[in-house]
Amino acid sequence: MPQVPQTFFDALAVRTWCGLALQALGRAREEIDAINVYPVADGDTGTNLYLTVESAVAAVEAVFLGHETASAGLGADSGADGAADASPDPVPALSPSLAEAARAMAHGALIGARGNSGTIVAQLLRGMAQVFAADGAAAHTDARGLRLALRHAADSARQAVAHPVEGTVLSVASAAADAAESAEDDCGTVARAAYEGARAALAETPGQLAVLERAGVVDAGGRGLVAVLGALVETLTGEAPAAAPTGRAAADTALPVATFTAAEGDDVRCADRPEAAEDGAPAFEVIYLLEADDAAVARLRDRLDALGDSLVVVGGDGLWNVHVHVDDAGAAVEAGVEAGRPHRIRITHFGVGDAHTRAAGRPPRERVQRAVVAVVPGEGLAGLYAESGATTVLARPGEPPASGELVEAVRRAHAREVVLLPNDADLRHTAAAAAEQARAEGIRVALIPTRSAVQGIAALAVHEADRRFDEDVVAMTSAAGATRYAELTVAERQSWTMAGICQAGDVLGLVDGDVAVIGSDVTETAGTVLDRMLQAGGELVTIVLGDEAPESVAEHLRTRVREAYLAVDTVVYRGGRQGSLLLIGVE
Repeated sequence: MPQVPQTFFDALAVRTWCGLALQALGRAREEIDAINVYPVADGDTGTNLYLTVESAVAAVEAVFLGHETASAGLGADSGADGAADASPDPVPALSPSLAEAARAMAHGALIGARGNSGTIVAQLLRGMAQVFAADGAAAHTDARGLRLALRHAADSARQAVAHPVEGTVLSVASAAADAAESAEDDCGTVARAAYEGARAALAETPGQLAVLERAGVVDAGGRGLVAVLGALVETLTGEAPAAAPTGRAAADTALPVATFTAAEGDDVRCADRPEAAEDGAPAFEVIYLLEADDAAVARLRDRLDALGDSLVVVGGDGLWNVHVHVDDAGAAVEAGVEAGRPHRIRITHFGVGDAHTRAAGRPPRERVQRAVVAVVPGEGLAGLYAESGATTVLARPGEPPASGELVEAVRRAHAREVVLLPNDADLRHTAAAAAEQARAEGIRVALIPTRSAVQGIAALAVHEADRRFDEDVVAMTSAAGATRYAELTVAERQSWTMAGICQAGDVLGLVDGDVAVIGSDVTETAGTVLDRMLQAGGELVTIVLGDEAPESVAEHLRTRVREAYLAVDTVVYRGGRQGSLLLIGVE
């Protein structure tokens, strides 16, 4: 990516800045992970910020590629037809406008934001983009525009955090905006002033938060922001800023990680309720994208604030990124469902003795011995699995997770040993690739080939972290294998099946992956499927209701089991938007 000094800020500068910021965060990712001690010493701050900016880079590159492709296509057409057309349509610009590039950067960061600091940095980028896009026709902005963008970014990020705390990335962002306000001349001068102000504020963070001072480190999120601002300086001047430490001598000598230019950022209780670092902290981190209106989000903020801490809600215009630490992950997800449509839900469980639940004075980054990572098809199941101690990856209909997402979930589990439950036959190769990559990173991974979420529930029910790894894997594999599974779905078109020809709108009952029953009524078809499954015996029926399943179907199946099958228990869960009307497990 070109590094040409620029005295103004345009779409190319956005592209260059994002690329250089990603490189800076990539170089410093492990280093910043290592200083992530407040308020949750889970050692993933650098990784989370890197993934957030990586998403922004991808969005900006997509916008540039779209313009280049359109321009090339229309240019060729006009060249061929120009002689016959006296007034051909103008060929579109090769590059997007500043407003387009800035919006893409903000949107990419929003949908890819990870962790607390990643979420806050996404809001910082969104705040800047709002200023850059205010005049949609402008090709570039000047020093004044950049100063306004930095100020609006810092203010909007602070507003997004439920309980701002000084000594965090918020303090560093405010200091950068303050320093930029006194800078004149060109954009490069403004960027350098913001960078120096941020470095000085970063050096002060140990004096603002006792947990940082005890650990002898600066705030991890603030370090990430300093790296991002350093990339802005390099974009506008062509020179990378000096890597010498800044601020108080005491702060400098306390830093175990050389210089401030590195990068990083995550974790925000890093900006929320410092007392939580001393006391018992919530056990789950819940993150999801949410489609909802402003009024619903305002109510959601109040509800989530009462459930936990580290609450950060960023975004706008109908799309939001929600981050919170809670003890009841299911309630946090349910609150999102009531507010609108949550998706890309990620729930991380920090087990007893893990960094998230220990006092900040203990050594950081201690891994738990064992964890379970599971792919789940609905928000309700995500909450259920998380409450059982699993780290979850949500798979929405038509949006199966990639191997990289599974690897990231394994890393988030922060364990020496991981049991991976794909819960879908189509994900077996993806899960195998993820397991191999995680093993290459030194994590012991066992892949249990679960083909349905109900098999995963059975495996999780017998999971015991205290027994030997091999014994635990054998027990979980046996429980999953002993569970027959079925699902009810609606046919989208006419098709041949194992049970005959179905028409669009028919209710299909699939048993162990094959269509076994075709019906017209959900409740009757579910009953027929359940009877077929119980013909071979069973002791426990698990039913997972999708959002579109009739309310009466669960009670109908309960009654059917109670009256027709002795000594068979039934348990019902709500799966949310899981794609299927119903999941059934018999074990």
